Amino acid sequence: MEKRRLSFWEIWNMSFGFLGIQMGFALQNANASRILQIFGADVHELSWFWIIAPLMGLIVQPIIGHYSDKTWGRLGRRKPFFLIGAVLASVGLILMPQADIFISILPALWVGAGMLMIMDASFNIAMEPFRALVGDNLRTDQRTAGFSIQTALIGFGAVIGSALPYVLTKWFDVSNVSATGSVPLNLTLSFIIGAVILIGSILVTMVTTKEYSPEELEAFDNPQNHIEIPETEKSKLSDIFTDFAKMPTTMRQLSWVQFFSWFGLFGMWVFTTPAIAHHIYGLPLDDTSSQQYQDAGDWVGILFGVYNLVSAIIALFFLPYIAKKIGRKATHATSLVIGGIGLIGIYFMPDENWAILPMVLIGVAWASILAMPYAILAGSIAPKKMGVYMGIFNFFIVIPQIINALIGGPIVKYLYNGDAIYALITSGVSFLIAAALVYKVKDVDDVQQ
Repeated sequence: MEKRRLSFWEIWNMSFGFLGIQMGFALQNANASRILQIFGADVHELSWFWIIAPLMGLIVQPIIGHYSDKTWGRLGRRKPFFLIGAVLASVGLILMPQADIFISILPALWVGAGMLMIMDASFNIAMEPFRALVGDNLRTDQRTAGFSIQTALIGFGAVIGSALPYVLTKWFDVSNVSATGSVPLNLTLSFIIGAVILIGSILVTMVTTKEYSPEELEAFDNPQNHIEIPETEKSKLSDIFTDFAKMPTTMRQLSWVQFFSWFGLFGMWVFTTPAIAHHIYGLPLDDTSSQQYQDAGDWVGILFGVYNLVSAIIALFFLPYIAKKIGRKATHATSLVIGGIGLIGIYFMPDENWAILPMVLIGVAWASILAMPYAILAGSIAPKKMGVYMGIFNFFIVIPQIINALIGGPIVKYLYNGDAIYALITSGVSFLIAAALVYKVKDVDDVQQ
């Protein structure tokens, strides 16, 4: 038996929920540091709050992968997890920028951090099964295209989420100024809109996409290049640790690439707002509340929107074709070099408009990071283990973020004297190391012309 070849629009609908997930994720990435600083966090403390995100991924994704591999019911195999994650993430999105309404119970900073935790856990509940669904439903020769279309939708969702606060202020005259300790109205409305779109996009995928049953996936399974796990070993949650020990060689090799890629990304997400505000806008290092700082924060949303838009275009129109010509490994390595140059280049930009150029380069790397490692990995995993291994693969995304979260703030405070721009340069160097490590990876089913 062979899986049916899906049309472009079937693949598009299958991944459409990622648009809403990434819109919420982009709102968080571009604005969480700003919101936490509004609630009283210092710049060197930001990475400690952000440790919540990778910790939730470390805990949640392998568990969700394990159980989604074993789930089959009226809603399907992966789809129940999409829906649960979307509902919970929407709650976090709505409440995080309004954490100050709970100050009679807890400090707003604590509530904001709690909502950040809920969002991250929920995004992970929804996100991991989407990765596994592409591996479940697509043939080998369509996987690169599938993950590329998924990346494009991630990019489009992130563009909308990143730009929304700026658009509400500039186009609809929604205020981006508020009293000290309160989040501006444009951010609050953006998070509410993000919650609504998240639920809607998940429902599109659930209504339009059919999943293969476990029996069908078993019939499709080709044992070549896959690890077989005896049936008697697959009934317990603790088997995640057994699966980790028996991970494919390709996955071990990719783990180092992922480590340095995501170490760099985490530094960019946490420190771009203070870096742009202080290095590009020339604001004092202790300024976190002025009108100019809010303008810088809105502009960071636009910059994040740029790299996400570029990633969507690259993923949709170029990435699968480049990978066919030069191979997935060369495509990924080249993209990481381009992104590393972009991150380092932010230091040399003369004003905020010039900062768009490095974001274009970062967008090339982001497109590849979201597609190539998963396309390479999927070919080395048995379909019956697709969910749990996609979840375990997330270890190599979240562990570097946890490490950066622990050391990034102190490094900025004590080594960089509070100037966050140097954290972005560090992220660029990390991308270059990841690019060099790509060439050690074995891609077992690359389709190259």
